[in-house]
Amino acid sequence: MFEGQPKGLWTLALANTGERFGYYTMLAVFILFLQANFGWSSGTAGTVYSSFLACVYFLPIIGGAAADKWGYSKMVTIGIFIMFLGYALLSIPMGSNMVAIAAMAAALLLVSLGTGLFKGNLQVMVGDLYNDPLYADKRDAGFSLFYMLINVGAMFAPTAAIGIMKWAQESLGVSEADSYHFAFAVACVSLIVSIGIYYTFKSTFAHVLTPAVKVKAANASAGSSADDADDTKERIVCLCLVFAVVIFFWMAFHQNGATLTYFARDFVATSATGVTAMEMDVTNLVACIFIVYGLFGLFQNKGKGQIISIALIGAAVAYLVYKFQSVGEVEVNAPIFQQFNPCFVIALTPVSIALFGWLNKKGKEPKAPVKIGLGMLVAAVAYLLMTTSTLGLPAPNAANPEHLADMNPNLLVSTYLILTFAELLLSPIGISFVTKVAPEKYKGVMMGLWFGATAVGNFLVAIPTMLWGNDHYVVWGTLMAICLVAALFIFSIIKKLNKVA
Repeated sequence: MFEGQPKGLWTLALANTGERFGYYTMLAVFILFLQANFGWSSGTAGTVYSSFLACVYFLPIIGGAAADKWGYSKMVTIGIFIMFLGYALLSIPMGSNMVAIAAMAAALLLVSLGTGLFKGNLQVMVGDLYNDPLYADKRDAGFSLFYMLINVGAMFAPTAAIGIMKWAQESLGVSEADSYHFAFAVACVSLIVSIGIYYTFKSTFAHVLTPAVKVKAANASAGSSADDADDTKERIVCLCLVFAVVIFFWMAFHQNGATLTYFARDFVATSATGVTAMEMDVTNLVACIFIVYGLFGLFQNKGKGQIISIALIGAAVAYLVYKFQSVGEVEVNAPIFQQFNPCFVIALTPVSIALFGWLNKKGKEPKAPVKIGLGMLVAAVAYLLMTTSTLGLPAPNAANPEHLADMNPNLLVSTYLILTFAELLLSPIGISFVTKVAPEKYKGVMMGLWFGATAVGNFLVAIPTMLWGNDHYVVWGTLMAICLVAALFIFSIIKKLNKVA
């Protein structure tokens, strides 16, 4: 699974991992901070949250256009420094007056702008690693691995946010509202690590940044029918159709920081025991991931490799048995549920790569547009589960949040698992599709538009938060219907999309 990939993949992925760790540490508690610090309603906090997400994913359009003109690496570096300034400003406690709101808005704008320069351009550089014929057939697997590695940072983020907030309250005596700023400060440290990785190992991907390589790629495209005006137009149209679909996926998926977090706070049991308590500890999830990778190593390796895999599995199982014997009742915090999605991404990526690799050998691997359509269907299943499981629950109190029920935490864990299946079918495959189909001279802009579609979806995240307060089937049923309609749309144009895939 890890063999045969370009070395630059690991450098770029780990640089992104550092940045994502800080971003998701901040995001894990951001909507709760807005309510705790400013006293805003669910709808108001949801609107600010979704607007921020929209900016984060809209500005890569500008970042991509800038990179097409001035260079990807330069934009990535500038982006990291701008993000650092934003997180530094956000980490300063200023209270809840208008000055604090203005400072927060400025900080969010800086984070958004910096992310816009960093995120998309880094992924274009990853795609350029696969322009080499030696790696061309490993593009989808490479992006899946890239996606998996950046989720390592996201997996530990909720635990880091909760841990540093508790430390600040218990050791420093700060209030709950002020303790959020310590979580935001973690992002500053993570960016220092990120830029350190990027420059320390820059030699592993420097060849895709040289003007000679870019000119050679452009000349090669110019000499083929793939870059004539009609084909360029068709490619752009197909990409835009895919962008229109993914808008609604991200609207549904990013409820993890919005209505699903509200649900965790107001309707999920605040404590757990046994296996469920084990799930709340990120170290136990890491042990489960080791077991998954150990099993793959056991079947894929021989000799010493198998011995190492057996030892890894044995150590992980022993650790879980030891932890289970001593586990008691644990507190369940609403932000902790956001650790499950990245955990599942890491655990399921080798399964996804192995499955599609096996189908590829048999000549039956579905093309990227089909995978994207299937991803929308799977997302609909996740909200079907939420719809049916919450029938009979009281409607939430949107104006004055209160704990109204003690649902089993595994309802949300299961929902995140299904959404992760959808994400693996759609997100890394979609990014790979863009880098493959986009005309060379528009590659940065097209990647920016992928994130622009994500931005629109993120802005629409606010709609379900405005519905919060109605019966649960209204919120979850709406999301289910949207995902289903989007899936039907993409399958209705699948032949057109498969022509360029």
